[in-house]
Amino acid sequence: MNDEATTVVADLEAGIGTLTRLGPAAVDATVVVVEPTLRSIDVARRAVAVADEQRQGRVVVVANRVSDGPDRARIEEAFGDRVVVVVPEDPAIDVADRLGVSPVDHEPSAPAVAALEGLVDALGLAS
Repeated sequence: MNDEATTVVADLEAGIGTLTRLGPAAVDATVVVVEPTLRSIDVARRAVAVADEQRQGRVVVVANRVSDGPDRARIEEAFGDRVVVVVPEDPAIDVADRLGVSPVDHEPSAPAVAALEGLVDALGLAS
């Protein structure tokens, strides 16, 4: 299918394996999700490097489950001038997960939901 109006979002397995198997320039954008732990930051940095090397479109980093300023600073420092969308630690996400519903349906005004709207903007998907 060659429809420029089509958007496909794929949630891939953690790590960099899938990125290494994609052909060069196979996607328009790569979203790398990272949590504020050293191990997660290390894997995410490798994913960003592979996405750059394979020319996998613009790379947006999503800092997930950010609890405080030091968490945010650690991630922003690790990814330099990259676009970083910060999603705060938010109990509404856990509640929605336990209920088996989307966070936006459960609590559309939750801080994490609002942050994810920033991801839509960063990817240029807003209509």
